[in-house]
Amino acid sequence: MLSLILLLPLLSFIVCLLFGRRIGPGVVILTCINVSISFFISLFSLQNLISNDFISFLPYWVWVSSDTLEINWGFYLDSVTNIMLVVVTFISTLVHLYSSEYMKEDPHLPRFMGYLSLFTFFMLVLVSGDNFLQMFVGWEGVGVASYLLINFWFTRLQANKSAIKAMLLNRIGDFFLLLALFLIYYVFDTLDYSVVFSLAPLMTNTKFFFIGGEIYALDCICLCLFLGAMGKSAQLGLHTWLPDAMEGPTPVSALIHAATMVTAGVFLIIRCSYLFELCSSILDILCVVGSLTAFFGASVGLFQNDMKKIIAYSTCSQLGYMVFACGLSNYNVAIFHLSNHAFFKALLFLGAGSIIHSVADEQDIRRLGGLLRLLPFAYSTGLIGSLALIGFPFFAGFYSKDSLLEVSFSLHTFVGLVCYLLGSFSALFTAFYSTRLLVLVFLSDTNSTKGLMSGVHESSIKIKISLLLLSLLSILVGFITADLFIGFGSDFWQGAIFIDPLRYSLIDIEFIPLVFKLFPLVLTLCGVLLAFSFYALNIELFFSIKKSSIYNFIYTFLLKKWYIDKLYNTLFSAPILKFGHSYTYKIVDRGLLELVGPFTFFTSTYKISSLLNILQSGVIHIYIVFLFCFGFSILLIISYSSSALFMTFILFLFLFLCFVEL
Repeated sequence: MLSLILLLPLLSFIVCLLFGRRIGPGVVILTCINVSISFFISLFSLQNLISNDFISFLPYWVWVSSDTLEINWGFYLDSVTNIMLVVVTFISTLVHLYSSEYMKEDPHLPRFMGYLSLFTFFMLVLVSGDNFLQMFVGWEGVGVASYLLINFWFTRLQANKSAIKAMLLNRIGDFFLLLALFLIYYVFDTLDYSVVFSLAPLMTNTKFFFIGGEIYALDCICLCLFLGAMGKSAQLGLHTWLPDAMEGPTPVSALIHAATMVTAGVFLIIRCSYLFELCSSILDILCVVGSLTAFFGASVGLFQNDMKKIIAYSTCSQLGYMVFACGLSNYNVAIFHLSNHAFFKALLFLGAGSIIHSVADEQDIRRLGGLLRLLPFAYSTGLIGSLALIGFPFFAGFYSKDSLLEVSFSLHTFVGLVCYLLGSFSALFTAFYSTRLLVLVFLSDTNSTKGLMSGVHESSIKIKISLLLLSLLSILVGFITADLFIGFGSDFWQGAIFIDPLRYSLIDIEFIPLVFKLFPLVLTLCGVLLAFSFYALNIELFFSIKKSSIYNFIYTFLLKKWYIDKLYNTLFSAPILKFGHSYTYKIVDRGLLELVGPFTFFTSTYKISSLLNILQSGVIHIYIVFLFCFGFSILLIISYSSSALFMTFILFLFLFLCFVEL
């Protein structure tokens, strides 16, 4: 029965691929039903896990058998897998339902629904595998599916560029993940999770030689795993693909770039907690990179004008929170924030899609405004999603984000303090751009044309159902699951997550001074008031601030995304393209290949034929001379004696003299 969780989305993809055009609208019904059944089976499995405390392991068949290496294709169901299955299948179900209405006018709807099901299948393979190789299959599969979905409107040049950029940057991370798998097999002689995690404490002092020195094997493995996770989870340095991926349809943004694929890197770190807990230096790197990513994403989102890109940078920031929570050895808090974030971020993306759909696909928030009266339902869902995102009290984000920040402060270390401060100011920025988005789209005076405003309409019932369910969960899911996920004494995680007892700090958050607990909330409220004052109230002070040179410098710096994209173009893209044009294109494509290819064959044939054409004089005795020359040339080749060679030479000389005389 559990195998149906994976097989039903795969069946949907196969049917859409082979019979999509013939079935027509039936494709929508089939895909929605299959994914929803997968969700209910996942939910039933989670309920069994909570009530019976058992872990399911279902080996299906031997997949790889070579010498001592034997890898099964299996299904491993523990607490972490169960949560991911429920989150992925639920979000996928709502996205399928939403897409059936959002994309109904698209002639390629069956192909789109098939791609969604394919992505869901590979994501389920990724989270449910019992070994690293099966996980890697799902990892690469979601990369391919994301490329297909981002590039769904393949006639658009920008969609092509964004899909290629996402593929290339993810390949960088995938290279390091593949290197980590090689190292794991080299050290442990297996790729099974259970064996690797059991033997990990025995390998803490294992070293190997690398570039003339010795390095610890586990440190190298965890570093490569984290670099692989950075690509999928869009951490600072490999983040540039995520905002550009918004060129795909909005349901793609909700499914891939909010709740599922971008969390694959975080899931990998949580799954490998048995390894990371033995490498304290790598955990510090996670803290630094995660906190910087949270701060970067929140700061860049301050002045973006594309509605979907604002939410995309918000996703980048929230992923940074999850990563530095893992670096603080609070994997349970990280997956708690992951599950909460999935619901309210999917709500924000789908809500943004309903607004964009209603205003003739306009995404620039500067050209909108005054939509509160026309789209009250969209405003309500956007407000709920924004309140959950900023961590407003008693919404989903409040329980997980505050826990993250309190845990970072409770460590009383320099790294923990850096995470706390950067995370707190990231909360300030998050509140600012979330409020700015709501004010400019709904509360301010409109900047749209009369024709655009006259066509504004609320979404259909299918879209409203998806948004309503996500709104309810964005309010309630944090309160409902807080004690189960991070409650003191909760045994929900069992052996799925390992935390070194010396690094367990959830108890310490109860003894933090109240001022440090309220500090992030105060900054959040300040961000809301500041954004409302800047964009809703006509206060003279803020007009003067906007005209200052310092404000213009900060605005430009953040609008240009810290100039990281420009830096990459200058250091990597432009030199590679120049090298390719100067050498690969001119020397190889137009040089070597033309020298030995069809062009050279054509020109050589033409020149030879031109020379032979000169010999076509029309005089018959000249043709007879050439015939004799050819015959004696053959005789010369097959003759090796010096006398024959001499006679042939004399004959050639005689014929040549005759030819000259003629």
